[in-house]
Amino acid sequence: MLIVLCAALFLDSLDVSMVGVALPSIRADLHLSTSSLQWIVSAYVLGYAGFLLLGGRAADLLGRRRVFIVALAVFLVASTLGGVVNDGTLLIATRFIKGVSAAFTAPAGLAIITTTFPEGAVRNKALAVYTATAATGFSLGLVFGGMLTEIGWRWVFFLPAPVALLALAGAVRFVPKEDVRRIGGFRGVDLAGAVLLTGAMLLLVFTLVESPTVGWAGVRTVGSFVAVVAILAAFVVRELRTPTPIVRLGLLRSSALVRANLGAMMLFGGWIGFQFVATLYMQQLRGWSAFDTGLAIFPAGLLVVLLSPGVAKLIGRIGVTLPIAAGLLSTAAAYALFIRIDVDSTYVPVVLPTMILTGIGFALAYGPLNVAATKGVTAAEQGLAGGLLNTSFQFGGALVLAIVTAVDRASTHAATPQGLLDGFHPALVVPVVAAVAGAAVVGLRFPTRRDAELIESGSPEIVPEAEAA
Repeated sequence: MLIVLCAALFLDSLDVSMVGVALPSIRADLHLSTSSLQWIVSAYVLGYAGFLLLGGRAADLLGRRRVFIVALAVFLVASTLGGVVNDGTLLIATRFIKGVSAAFTAPAGLAIITTTFPEGAVRNKALAVYTATAATGFSLGLVFGGMLTEIGWRWVFFLPAPVALLALAGAVRFVPKEDVRRIGGFRGVDLAGAVLLTGAMLLLVFTLVESPTVGWAGVRTVGSFVAVVAILAAFVVRELRTPTPIVRLGLLRSSALVRANLGAMMLFGGWIGFQFVATLYMQQLRGWSAFDTGLAIFPAGLLVVLLSPGVAKLIGRIGVTLPIAAGLLSTAAAYALFIRIDVDSTYVPVVLPTMILTGIGFALAYGPLNVAATKGVTAAEQGLAGGLLNTSFQFGGALVLAIVTAVDRASTHAATPQGLLDGFHPALVVPVVAAVAGAAVVGLRFPTRRDAELIESGSPEIVPEAEAA
């Protein structure tokens, strides 16, 4: 069962990294503009982040196995269609559908793990394997994406299809069926709240993605942010009044859970922002091929694969706070080192140390964040907790990438090598600040009155990290 769930997560990570290195070839073949090319990536993020909370709640209400299998089947079909289309708009549409399907498989898979493996050392070990798989998929995707792009970019979309088919067959066979008495449905569920929340998330991610293009102070951007706030306010009012909320707001009263999600935003956001600049530097300024770029980034993912299994034992000894904070600080140091890049910087003294520190940082922080975000949450809300965590990852990526893009554009005044560097250097400061801010949020622990009440009552609803230790 764990292998099957890891295979689905492997696919999500593989798909994201492979498409990233294939973008120049896709643009040349389909004659896409830069803005259209951006949406091949952004459409996936939009579908993923926009539907994650709904996907997590659907897993809790409709059955995690059922949601996982159906969403994986949709991923298989969309991936196959992406390899045969000849129109940029259709390709973007398939990417959006794949993002939506991942928004249902990711929280369902995480919930299946957290409800199958008992909390403690066994679950920590399972989550360590699970998160290491994500790093494996991302790392191999960089290499495979570069290799397949040399043959033809369409193979980047075809490759996940047979893997998804095997995972689908394995899910039917090995993921255990749930008690039909526990599985409910959307009858009596707050569908109005689901529509409001999903609409707010879609509009928020869309606004973040488009802001660097249309301007942060533009009427459209400001109006979109105001609309997001209004929709979220309506959602909160709805959830407080309905007896069957799609998101129980009391879940957010735990400072430990909130800190874990903020840390997730900064960890993934910093990486996405850094990777954007690093890829442009390697391919646009240094002239490296897609394959060369994938190999350059590969050591970071390899270290995550090698180190993640040992982090489970570390969590058992010292808890999750120190590994997460140390991991975020390690990534901050990595991005700060990369600011040294110059027109003629070589790989070993500049790029390799950055990738090593990044790999160590992700190995320390990624698994513990998954543990922290689901620790103490009742079985009935594990899907929701997983959806919250994955939403934080994706929202952080969209937010920091938007800021990095805006800073880069504002600082780049010429299309010369030095002009590009003038944009890269200040843009790299953004992921450094994000990582440091994440470490500060996770490390500065301020227990709330709600945490104290739960400790005193012994409620299993949310167990703060200190009490769990």
